[in-house]
Amino acid sequence: MDPITRRLHTAKTLVDAGIIRPVRPDKLLRIGMALYRFGPTPAAGYSSAAIRNPHDVAIVDELGTVTFEEVHLRTNALAHALSDAGIGEGDGVAIMCRNHRGFVDVTVACSKLGAHALYLNTAFAGPQIEDVVQREGPRAIVFDEEFRGLIGKAGVRRKRFVAWHDEESGDDPTLDELIAAGDPDDVVPPAEPGRVVILTSGTTGTPKGASRSQPETLDPAAALLSRIPLRSRETTMIAAPLFHSWGFAHFTLGMALTSTLVLKRKFDPEATLSLTAQHQATALAVVPVMLQRIVELGPEVIGRYDLSALRVIALSGSALSPSLTEKAREVFGDVLYNLYGSTEVAWATIATPEDLRAAPGTAGRAPRGTIVRLFDDEGNRLGPNEEGTVYMSMQTGDFEYHKDQEKTRSNRIGKFFTVGDIGYLDDDGYLFLRDRKADMIISGGANIYPAEIEGVLLTHPLVADAAVFGIPHADWGEEVKAAVEPAPGAEAGEELAHQILDHCAGRLARFKIPKSVDFVAEMPRDPNGKLYKRKLRDPYWAGRERAI
Repeated sequence: MDPITRRLHTAKTLVDAGIIRPVRPDKLLRIGMALYRFGPTPAAGYSSAAIRNPHDVAIVDELGTVTFEEVHLRTNALAHALSDAGIGEGDGVAIMCRNHRGFVDVTVACSKLGAHALYLNTAFAGPQIEDVVQREGPRAIVFDEEFRGLIGKAGVRRKRFVAWHDEESGDDPTLDELIAAGDPDDVVPPAEPGRVVILTSGTTGTPKGASRSQPETLDPAAALLSRIPLRSRETTMIAAPLFHSWGFAHFTLGMALTSTLVLKRKFDPEATLSLTAQHQATALAVVPVMLQRIVELGPEVIGRYDLSALRVIALSGSALSPSLTEKAREVFGDVLYNLYGSTEVAWATIATPEDLRAAPGTAGRAPRGTIVRLFDDEGNRLGPNEEGTVYMSMQTGDFEYHKDQEKTRSNRIGKFFTVGDIGYLDDDGYLFLRDRKADMIISGGANIYPAEIEGVLLTHPLVADAAVFGIPHADWGEEVKAAVEPAPGAEAGEELAHQILDHCAGRLARFKIPKSVDFVAEMPRDPNGKLYKRKLRDPYWAGRERAI
C-alpha cells in the first residue's frame, strides 16, 4: 500500500473510531501542543484527554472514580514529587502493581518525566524480582503493600514507594502522599521519551525485558481498530493484568479513545460480569482462562447481569480453543475478537467473529501494516499450508530484548521476529498455531503438539483445565503425559483418569493419546493466563536434559 493510501485508511479508521472528531479551535491548539511536547506517549494521552473531556470519568476502581482532569493534575504532582526525590529523565522505575489508579498514576508520571517504566509480574517470587531488578537496574520501585515481603533485597539501596495499601504502609511514602505534596503545574517535557519495558511471561525461562520504542504514527492503532470495533468515549472493563502486554494495550488504546477504564485489582469471574453490567461496558478485555472461568459460571449466573451493551470481548495472551470459542458464542453471541501476538512485538493477527466462524481454531489474519511469514529451521520461506516457525513484522515500533542483543539477533530473520511458535498459513491467509517449539514432544521420532491434545481434553465435561507435556521414556525418548484440573464436583482418581483416556481414544491418533494422567488442584498459570508448563514437566526431567 502506498503512503498516501495508507494515510487515508488510517484517517478514515480514526474518524470512524471517534479519535478524530470536531474540537473547539482553542482546545485543538492545546492538544496539538501536548502532542508536540510529549509525542505519542501516556503523558500526551492524558494531557490531551484532560483538555478534550476534563470532567468525564477516566478511571473506575475500588476507591471510586477519577476524571481525566484529575488524572492529569495527579500525575503532574506525582512527576514533580518523584523529581524532587531524585528520579529524572532516563532513570528506571520498577512497577509492581495490580489493576488500579496507582498503576495509571505512576505510568503517566514516568512518561512526563521521561523515566523508563519497568513492569513486574505480580505473580513473581522474590528471587525472580531480585534477578530482574538486578539485571534492569531501576532507580526506584513502586509496589502495592501486599508485595512488601517479596521486594526484599530488590528494594535495598533503591527508592521505594507504595501504590496501594489497605492499612499503614510502613516507612515508605505512598503515591497519595507524594501527590498531595507535589506541584500540580504542568511538567517540562523531557528531551527524550521514556521507554516502556514489559517482561516476557517467562513460562519457559527467565523473564526478559521487552523494550519497544514508541510508534511514530497512529497507523498501528488504526490497524487494530480496523479489526476490533472499539469506539471513543465508551467504557472498557480491563480484567487482563495491566502490567502485561494485553492489558497494557487496552490502557494505551483507552488513552487514544478517551475511554472510561473500569479496573479491579484481583480477577473474580462474577465480579467482572457485575462491573461490566453496572458500568454498561461495551468492551471486556480478558485472557482465555478468564473467559473460561466466566463461562463456567453457567447461564443462570450469567443471566443475572445486563450485558446488552457488550459488543466486544477481546482476548489474547494464550491459545483460544475452538471448544471455548463455541461455548462463549452460545452465551454472549458473536462478540469474540481473538488476537495473537506477544510481549515482544504486540499483535500479529486478529480473528474477528466472522473469522472464527469461517475458520474455527484460527488465530486470524494479519491486519494492515503487519506481515506474517513462515520459515523452516534453515531460514527458508514456506508457502501456504506448510508448517514452520511463525515470524512477524509490524509497525508497532522497534523492538529489542532489553540488555540482551544476542537474543534479539537470534530471534530475527531480516525484519521478521519470532517468539518460537509453530504453525501454518492456509490458502486464505488464516494463521493456525500448532504449539510452542519448546513444548513440542518428540516420541519415537514423531512430532507431537500438546495444544491439539489439550484441546481434546478440554472438551471432556469433567475437565476444567489441562496441560500436556513430554516425560522421559527409555525407548521412545519422550512419552505423552497429561495433567488435569478436575471440574468442580469431579473426583480425581483412577476412574476419572480412565474416562479421560477413553474420551481421547476416539478423537486422537493412538500415538498422541496420553499414557497417564496426573491430577492437580489448580493449574499453574500466571495472571495473564500463560501456563507454567515447566513446573509440571521439570520434576520428571530432574538430572536429565531434554532434546528441545
